[in-house]
Amino acid sequence: MTAFDEAVSLMRQARSALFVPATRPDRIAKARDSEADLVIVDLEDAVALEDKALARDTLEQTLEEVPQARLCVRINAPGSEHFDADLDLCARLTGVSMIMVSKAESAMALRQVAALDRPLWPLIESASGLDWIAELAAVEGVERLSFGALDLALDLDLESDTPGAEAILDQARYQLVLQSRLAGLAPPMAGVSPVLDDDEALHDTARYARQMGFGGMLCIHPRQLAPVHRAFTPSPEQLGWAQKVLAGAQTHGGAFRVEGQMVDAPVIERARRLLTRAGH
Repeated sequence: MTAFDEAVSLMRQARSALFVPATRPDRIAKARDSEADLVIVDLEDAVALEDKALARDTLEQTLEEVPQARLCVRINAPGSEHFDADLDLCARLTGVSMIMVSKAESAMALRQVAALDRPLWPLIESASGLDWIAELAAVEGVERLSFGALDLALDLDLESDTPGAEAILDQARYQLVLQSRLAGLAPPMAGVSPVLDDDEALHDTARYARQMGFGGMLCIHPRQLAPVHRAFTPSPEQLGWAQKVLAGAQTHGGAFRVEGQMVDAPVIERARRLLTRAGH
């Protein structure tokens, strides 16, 4: 398997992706040692404008000191003054194994990033990005979409944490799930949550995203990883049900019953997918 294929596999299977600022090599090391499925080193929102060049220099030095590291890097948005410099950095650092593109809105810009031959992770976080989502998902090299709910809410001038805002954001989430499926991508990643001290609330948010068809969630702190992983990992009860369904499928020729539920082809496929998610 090539390095590109390994990066694609890791990206598509990730339940969690933990952001760390590129200016903090100590946090990068801690993130790599954490339970995060992926580490995203951030050159965008987590870095002040006056520190952008420092962030690139720090990331380069970090990867020189840890040549075996394989990281995802979130670059600044296409059209920003830092976009070209970020691309140049990613092009020469082999430790950058995948690239998240902030405020993805242009298929042409994504193709420019794809020329670096790294798997792409567009972040849909604006009205324009949502409007062009089908074209973005179809760009060769794109492997997974991610949702920037906080930025999209700001762009649409939604009233945060209200039923009305969530209704609009759910429509955006539907588009990510739908277009990911149509383009043959992995299920999308849900956006970050600001909740740090309420594991059950965060778990409920992550579980809701899983119920909608998302495959994982972006995280901003290591303590978010456990509840997110719990939400996106099939429970023992779900796995037991799936095993019963597949066992029944081997001995019955048509529809049959498991735990009082009628089982046919779509239910059997759902059971297979549950076991696949769990690594069985």
